[in-house]
Amino acid sequence: MHKVIFDTDPGIDDAMALLFLDASPDVELLAVTTTFGNGAIDTTTRNALYLCERFGIPALVGRGAGVPLVGQPGPAPHFVHGHNGLGDVALPAVISRTADPRPAHRLIIDMVRAHPHEVEIVAVGRMTNLAMALRDDPGIVPLVKQVVIMGGAFGIRGVLGNVTPAAEANIWGDPLAADEVTAASWPLTMVGLDVTQKTQMPTAYLHALQETAGEAGRFIWEISRFYEKFHNDGGVESIFVHDSSAVAFLLKPELFETRTGAIRVVTEGVAFGQTIQKPDSVSFPPSDWDGRPSHMVCTDVDSEGLRVLYAETLRRLA
Repeated sequence: MHKVIFDTDPGIDDAMALLFLDASPDVELLAVTTTFGNGAIDTTTRNALYLCERFGIPALVGRGAGVPLVGQPGPAPHFVHGHNGLGDVALPAVISRTADPRPAHRLIIDMVRAHPHEVEIVAVGRMTNLAMALRDDPGIVPLVKQVVIMGGAFGIRGVLGNVTPAAEANIWGDPLAADEVTAASWPLTMVGLDVTQKTQMPTAYLHALQETAGEAGRFIWEISRFYEKFHNDGGVESIFVHDSSAVAFLLKPELFETRTGAIRVVTEGVAFGQTIQKPDSVSFPPSDWDGRPSHMVCTDVDSEGLRVLYAETLRRLA
């Protein structure tokens, strides 16, 4: 059983990943912690509370960081996720669920210390909450079972950034936090655009979920209409599978190929937000990667296997 903290900025693909986690019989979802990104922190926290209320997800919800470690957040990508973050579908005016009184980074620390060597963190937004937890209590590092991050791009098969030519959105939103998180010696895997853009969900696949995966499938179909239009307008026929790829790695890592090496994140200049790995298999002169822990980066994925896993898991909720 995976005891999971889901650190997220819902977000259409975040919502799809949250329902994926909730449907898995192998997951105990301890907490959903929110961060800014696909919307302002008020929006993403409201969406997390709404999703947990609507789908009966008993996890604690912790409101997290609303700004990066340094500077101010960039504008929310309303053209990707809609103004309400969930494809502009109708949402209730009142949500009964309330957030835990602890800030997200403190909730993460408390959960890790309550379940030493058991908690797995799946982080699919800015890394600010994780960095704040590390700053507040660095002693949690050896107590975390693993961290799986949806973020970054490493140039595999020519895949670069999606916000700039150098940077992926989650890392670009707080590169200092990402650099601090990848400096920690906990087991960590980055599931970047190199694999998340390789896996796509076509319209017919999403429509089949609507027909076979109950309320969750119908909701996914509804919110993905806005998301699909964004992709179509950009010349992509299907939606990319970003955040759910990180969940898939947690549940079935054999679907992925990886390489190991130290990771650095560029925190200033024209390549702001770029993720660069120094592979363990290659020798270099002394550099800023020396002395940092070796982490895994996903380099390939069985896309069809991932789609099958997602659909079969969601259909359990029907």
